[in-house]
Amino acid sequence: MNIGIIGATGWIGSALMQEAQRRQLPVTALVRDPAKITGELVGRVTTRVIDLEQGIDPQVFEGIDLVIAAVGGRASGQHQLVPQSAKALLELLPNTQVKRLLWVGGAGSLELAHGHTLVQSPGFPPEYKDEALAQGEALEVFRVSDSAVNWTFVSPAAEIYPGASEGPYRIGGDKFFTDEEGRSRISVADYAKAMLDLVDTDDYARQRISVAY
Repeated sequence: MNIGIIGATGWIGSALMQEAQRRQLPVTALVRDPAKITGELVGRVTTRVIDLEQGIDPQVFEGIDLVIAAVGGRASGQHQLVPQSAKALLELLPNTQVKRLLWVGGAGSLELAHGHTLVQSPGFPPEYKDEALAQGEALEVFRVSDSAVNWTFVSPAAEIYPGASEGPYRIGGDKFFTDEEGRSRISVADYAKAMLDLVDTDDYARQRISVAY
């Protein structure tokens, strides 16, 4: 199976690329700036240019069976790029050979016990609020879509941080959950593992799942 990773040079995208390489999976980096593909990845991965702000050329997905999309608007301040890209991919991918779309989601839309979402809680960091709301809009785009693409929206834990694997992770659904210490956390390496574990399965079709310890 050939995998295309949108945003492959970003923080999470880079971890996804590394995990795909570790598993020796055929992978194509779909990036705006190919010059950012550096180090050991040079010459080892196929690179194609995609600029979500300028529209998507369907030819960029030629030969790709599954797309993992790590889309963010924080760097440019264009948070609406997130739901807009979700909508564009859901509309475009059925006209390509891509059959599966795995989306790097956010934790802010996870549901708390009292019925509100995490982003609505008083202690939610304000610097991440716009990003979280944009991911919540993207989730709604997925939920109302009738696209033929088999999508899965994968929310990380509230704390996703740099670091190596720390052991087994758990899969949840829409509900926010924590570990025995009351923390919601996952290393970026284990989030990438969870995402790549979905490649060879059709589990969680057209669902949002969450990943945490």
